[in-house]
Amino acid sequence: MSAVLEKPIDPPGPLREFWQGFTANRGAFIALIVFALIALASLFAPLLAPHDPIEQYRDFMLTPPVWAEGGSTRFLLGTDELGRDMLSRLLHGGRVSLGIGLAAVVMSLVPGVLLGLLAAFFQRWLSPAIMRVMDIVLALPALLLAICVITILGPGLVNTVIAIAIGALPGYVRLTRAAALGEINRDYVTASRVAGASVWRLMFITVLPNCMAPLIVNATLSFSSAILETAGLGFLGLGVQAPTPEWGTMLSAARDYITRAPWVVTLPGLTILVTVLAINLMGDGLRDALDPKLKKVA
Repeated sequence: MSAVLEKPIDPPGPLREFWQGFTANRGAFIALIVFALIALASLFAPLLAPHDPIEQYRDFMLTPPVWAEGGSTRFLLGTDELGRDMLSRLLHGGRVSLGIGLAAVVMSLVPGVLLGLLAAFFQRWLSPAIMRVMDIVLALPALLLAICVITILGPGLVNTVIAIAIGALPGYVRLTRAAALGEINRDYVTASRVAGASVWRLMFITVLPNCMAPLIVNATLSFSSAILETAGLGFLGLGVQAPTPEWGTMLSAARDYITRAPWVVTLPGLTILVTVLAINLMGDGLRDALDPKLKKVA
């Protein structure tokens, strides 16, 4: 009987292995679907929103949602205290809240990675100066620091992004520095240095790609924190200004009607809750998929 030669099974590629590790966490996979739906709905808000988010219908002020008594099919989620459609404002508010969160993450991630790499590669003279400044910023609560920055710069969309990014910067610097220090003395870095690679090539081509896993996870979690801080600043009246729809601003304007018209507070609050929860669960899934120490051994 001739032996049957079995074709060896090729190991899965990095992307497939990552996807298998991520989808193994059912909570993270469901959270990804929920967040994708929220992001797509916000992105296509001009097409999906049934009304202009700032248009006021004076005859329909504080109209309940369609399933409640007194609701109208014209306004599926009801209207606010000025007669503006809640569904339209939630959709357009998602564009603002998610946009601010994404912009704040990028604005803090890029300089944070650069400063972290500089602190790791120039440990004698540059690292102490960078890390002491980051320690000072880190000593202040993020929301309090954001309030101070906005007090100086003034409220507004761009200033809100800057304020949130400054508060998130130390986390990226410290994380990048720690990850880079763990890679600098490895053999592949030493080989690149012996081969004549410049410091900048070592930083961005050799070391940085191997530090991206914790940075991606931290950026995901910082995204949810930025959304919460945006809502907090909007609730305090220091973030995005009316009549621009934003979830925190909607909460601030509706707090006086919490007993008379609870939907004007409940709907923005639930939207923030579901979005932040989905992002946090996605962050847990990314951590499990990207960190080799957390992967289950078959």
